[in-house]
Amino acid sequence: MKLISLFSGCGGLDRGFENAGFNVVWANEYDKTIWETFQKNFPHTYLDTNDIRNVKSDSVPEALGIIGGPPCQSWSLAGSMRGIDDHRGQLFYEYLRLLKDKKPLFFLAENVAGLISSAHRSSFDNIIESFSEIGYNVSFKLLNAAHYDVPEDRLRVIIVGYRKNVVKKFFEFPEPSNTRLNLHHAIGDLPKAIPAKEKNKTNGLYRTILPNHEYMIGGFSTMYMSRNRKRNWDQPSFTIQAGGRHAPLHPSGPPMEKLGADKWIFKKGSESKYRRLSVRECARIQTFPDDHIFYYNDVADGYKMIGNAVPVKFAEAIAKAIKVDIEPFVAQTSKAKLKVVI
Repeated sequence: MKLISLFSGCGGLDRGFENAGFNVVWANEYDKTIWETFQKNFPHTYLDTNDIRNVKSDSVPEALGIIGGPPCQSWSLAGSMRGIDDHRGQLFYEYLRLLKDKKPLFFLAENVAGLISSAHRSSFDNIIESFSEIGYNVSFKLLNAAHYDVPEDRLRVIIVGYRKNVVKKFFEFPEPSNTRLNLHHAIGDLPKAIPAKEKNKTNGLYRTILPNHEYMIGGFSTMYMSRNRKRNWDQPSFTIQAGGRHAPLHPSGPPMEKLGADKWIFKKGSESKYRRLSVRECARIQTFPDDHIFYYNDVADGYKMIGNAVPVKFAEAIAKAIKVDIEPFVAQTSKAKLKVVI
C-alpha cells in the first residue's frame, strides 16, 4: 500500500504507517538538517528536498494515501498564534493542492491543539470545508498520544479524510489503549547519558553507549523556570518540544519547588542532580526504536527533529484503523483505474 509523505521531518508518522503495513515511496522535506536522518532511516523512500510550494503535482507519484503534518508553529498556543496569516500556516493549502491533484483514497493531517482554538476556529473550519469540497469525508479529533501506548502527554489534532465516491464513510478514531505507559517504561533501562560537548556540539554517534544518548548543557532560562519541568518515574513525560532548551528534566532528580505563580526553583543543594532528558531519551518517549538514528552536529537539531515528530506508536494506532477501513476498497479502486496505486 503505497503512501506519499509531506512535511516528513525525521519520519515518526512514516514509521508508524510502515509498522502498520504501508509503504512510503515518496517524501518531501525542505529542512536540510533533517535530510541525512530521513534518508538513512528510509533508504527505500525517494526524498524530494524542494520547497513544497515549488513541487509540481505531476512530479509526485500516484499512491493510495497522503500523510503529513504541515508546520505547526503558527498554530501553537505557546507560539505566535498567527495561524493562516503566517506563511507556515499557509502551507496547509499546499497540502490541499497536492491532495486535490493526486486524489488518493485517503489522507491524514496532524497538527497542534491550537489549530482548533477559538482564535483559529474560523480558519480551521474553512480548511475542513476545503477538504470536503475536493471530495473527502472528513473526520477530526483532539487526541492525547498518552492514550495510545505513548509515555507522554501530547495533545494533537488528527484529521482523516476518505474519498467520498469510493469509501463512502467517515473515519472513526480508535478507542484508547487500556495501558498507560510512564517514564520508567520508556527510559528506565537506559544507561547513564553524557553531556554534549562545548557549545552543545555532538559527541558523535559512537562516543555514547547508545546513539544520541547525550543531553544539552547550559543554563535554564526564566521562562523554563516559570513552571514545573519534572515528572516522576511513574508518570508520563511532559510533551517533548522541538527546542532542546525546553526539554523536560530527567526523573532521577528531586522535585522542583514552587515559590509562587510562574516561579519554580531547583532544590537548594541539589542543583547538580538536574539535567535535561537526552536526545535518545526524548526519542524513546516519542516511541522511536533505538535503531532509528538521528544525525546532527548540533545537539539542538536532534531535539528539534524529535520534538516536531509524531510519536511512532500513536501514528501506528491510527494507521491500523485506517487500513481496516480501506482494505475492502483497494482492489475496487485498482479495477476502476482510479488515481490509486496499491
